[in-house]
Amino acid sequence: MNLRNFELSPKEAVAQQRVLREQVETSPRLERPRIVAGADISYNKFTDICHAGFVLFDYETKQPIARSLVTTRMNFPYVPGLLSYREIPTMLPAWDQIPVKPDVVFLDGHGLLHPRRLGIACHFGLVAEVPTIGNGKSVLIGKFAEPGPERGNYSYMRDGEEIVGAALRTKNKVKPVYVSIGHRVDLKLALALTLRFTGSYRIPEPTRQAHLAVNALRRGEIGQGYTEL
Repeated sequence: MNLRNFELSPKEAVAQQRVLREQVETSPRLERPRIVAGADISYNKFTDICHAGFVLFDYETKQPIARSLVTTRMNFPYVPGLLSYREIPTMLPAWDQIPVKPDVVFLDGHGLLHPRRLGIACHFGLVAEVPTIGNGKSVLIGKFAEPGPERGNYSYMRDGEEIVGAALRTKNKVKPVYVSIGHRVDLKLALALTLRFTGSYRIPEPTRQAHLAVNALRRGEIGQGYTEL
């Protein structure tokens, strides 16, 4: 199966999701990382133009070291539950131009916290063959008890009897982030890395910086390409 072929109908994409979910690895295949990345995209309203990118961080210093940005077009329609088929093709050119790939990637979206267990974090991890973590800002599925009010408190999110993620408090008394396995990590590691790279803001800093970068690209304030910082 060519995982970079996104020329599928929505019906074909749903069928592919059911196959790919079985390939997601939920055990860590990650030793001490050296480079951590966050990914995000920004749309041009009312057009098919999309700006995608990654910001890379040094694991030890937690400082940004490079960014990779592209402007491209989206070809897949907006269909709930199939967001990865719309967004991943726009991200791959930015991924491909990174000379030294990160060891783990934060995605602004869900992983196993998905009706068919294949959110964008799982899907991108499979396509790019990289460990990934999903950090959602809203609930797609899963029932959970509200976690305690302090940073680091979390509660498991369940779909039926299955644990599919966790609601993690990344700042005191601030709405939680919804963390789930993407690929080649377990939930314990996903929670630990999310906390490590979350500071003054609710979402992990690599994802936040990627969000800022793709929006700056959309506004014409910075250019495309790979740039060391």
